[in-house]
Amino acid sequence: MTPLSTPQRAGRRTVKRRTRALVTGLAAVALSWPGLAQAAPPAAPATALAPATAPAPASVERAAADITWTLVRASNPTADQQDAYNRITAAMNAAVARYNNLSDLGKAITVRYEPGVPTADGNINGTIRFGSNRSYMAERTALHEISHTIGVGTSGGWSSLGGSGSWRGAQATALVKQYDGANATLSTGGGHFWPYGLNYDNEFSNTAADRHVRIVAAMVRDGL
Repeated sequence: MTPLSTPQRAGRRTVKRRTRALVTGLAAVALSWPGLAQAAPPAAPATALAPATAPAPASVERAAADITWTLVRASNPTADQQDAYNRITAAMNAAVARYNNLSDLGKAITVRYEPGVPTADGNINGTIRFGSNRSYMAERTALHEISHTIGVGTSGGWSSLGGSGSWRGAQATALVKQYDGANATLSTGGGHFWPYGLNYDNEFSNTAADRHVRIVAAMVRDGL
């Protein structure tokens, strides 16, 4: 092979430099062109043993009281019994929910449908009986009878604090004055109290029902 002369070798070096510069320039243009970019480095793989962050548990709102109830049912109810069961269930559910929402009272209550009972009655032993009169199968009656199971008209505390014709306990008395003014009193008689005793249908309203529950709870704090 014939050795290259010095001018030839210099020319080849110049071509190589120009070629290298051209390639570098094209690469720079390609990387700067819209839509073209270098691939991002892959994300680090998740650690299999790292526990996922659990969401904060939702707050649980609990009823203030623990009044529960059960209805004694016939194994093969008649149409009359089933209708009564349905009405009594609605009345008791509403009344127990109101007591549980507004007080810290507790009682386990057993409810019976007994057609021979003239209206309805409640006993401190935890029993409530509804008679066949459908007008008494209502929340107003259920609230009233629950108060008897708690001690209104049925406990020793009732006799000592309410036997004189007016309630003498400080907390329930203060509450009725808050509702009805400084001269208001909580009257008692025949195992019942008024106002807010829900002794008759015309006494019922949502406000009166709420006040009934709060007064019964205050009576318990007084020593009912």
